[in-house]
Amino acid sequence: MHRKTLDRVLGNIDITKDLVMLLVIGGLYALSIALSNTFVNVYLWKQSGEFMDLALYNLAAVICQPIAFLLAGRLSKKIDRVFVLRIGVAILSLFYFSVLFIGGGSVFKILILGALVGLGLGFYWLAFNVLTFEVTEPDTRDFFNGFLGLLTSFAGMIGPLAAGIIITGMEKSTGYTVIFSVSLVIFVVAVFLSMTLKKRNAKGRFLIRRILEEKKQNRAWSRILNAHFFQGLREGTFVFVIVVWVYTVTNSELALGTYGLVTSATQLIIYYAAGRLIKTKLRKKAILVGGLILYGAIFLLVFNLTFPKLILYGILISIAYPMLLVPYISLTYDVIGKAWNAGEMRVEYMVVRELYLNSGRIVSVLSFILAIQFFTEAYSIPVLLLILGAGHACIYWCVRPIQFNVSKASTSSGVEAQAKEEGGTGGSNA
Repeated sequence: MHRKTLDRVLGNIDITKDLVMLLVIGGLYALSIALSNTFVNVYLWKQSGEFMDLALYNLAAVICQPIAFLLAGRLSKKIDRVFVLRIGVAILSLFYFSVLFIGGGSVFKILILGALVGLGLGFYWLAFNVLTFEVTEPDTRDFFNGFLGLLTSFAGMIGPLAAGIIITGMEKSTGYTVIFSVSLVIFVVAVFLSMTLKKRNAKGRFLIRRILEEKKQNRAWSRILNAHFFQGLREGTFVFVIVVWVYTVTNSELALGTYGLVTSATQLIIYYAAGRLIKTKLRKKAILVGGLILYGAIFLLVFNLTFPKLILYGILISIAYPMLLVPYISLTYDVIGKAWNAGEMRVEYMVVRELYLNSGRIVSVLSFILAIQFFTEAYSIPVLLLILGAGHACIYWCVRPIQFNVSKASTSSGVEAQAKEEGGTGGSNA
């Protein structure tokens, strides 16, 4: 494609080599996860048929993930962050190996598997999020998040469907072995590609406590953290309940793959549109509409659950998630970019953000465990989903007062949008 044509397509956005390579790595990660992660919960579910086992697996994951973020954050201030990314991929590879050869069947094994996936995701996402912050600018951030969402949706289309066909077409255990093995190969490819990324070392001490205290001085940062807690409140439980419901209603891995195809195809279209159409001035409106649609869709699940209702639910949330996440992620990075000493403390900001996100997830899974422990699953789960599902709708009310003034003077972190809140200023510049 000629340069002039490319400029017309991208709108004169400055696309760097590292930005493209990070998108490729993110796409490969999404493909591997789409192939296998959708079916891990079902694989474990089939070992016992108990929601409690899935809850314990996911609880171990969301507890170990923030621990991994803290460890990865310390390492990334001493070594190349790309190496931290590779550690995460290696742990995830070990996780899939363990799923194949350990499997479920006991609480101890389930907790080990949950711990491994939590540690792997923590290392991977700390490095990926920090690299995203460093390789994007305000004028490329919405493009990056939108295109990454597009790649994730495309992977979500072909991954679950291909895995469902493979599992259904083979003897069950053989099918799971094949898809988990393919995921391992994709992770290895991602590791090799990460070697092309420019080395990015951070200097200075790991001042996590100082960034936690920044919440007191910077209202915009405080509101972003509160928003991430509410985000985690929904994600913690919904991430495994919906998948199992699709399987139990249909008793078919192929149906689960079909669900993934339909929802991801919808996301593919909406992410493309969101990345191009949701500009800075439309961010909050998009976050509000997306959050309300996400909550409204839950009412399809609480009465007379059927596969068509699950498909409709999947389509609705696939429209809503890009509308919410593309502007919300960009808003988060912009707030961090204008917070205190953002250039040097970017790792700490990412870690603190994940601490709040996973705190919400932990509260969510613990609430689920308590609900099914003291009440019947048929009654307690739908009620709990209506309560926890409000998390994404609360994001708008957290970020609504945050304002952005575009400034031509860039900061040392490379972010040009100045964040402030009505009634108070944001953190000082780096």
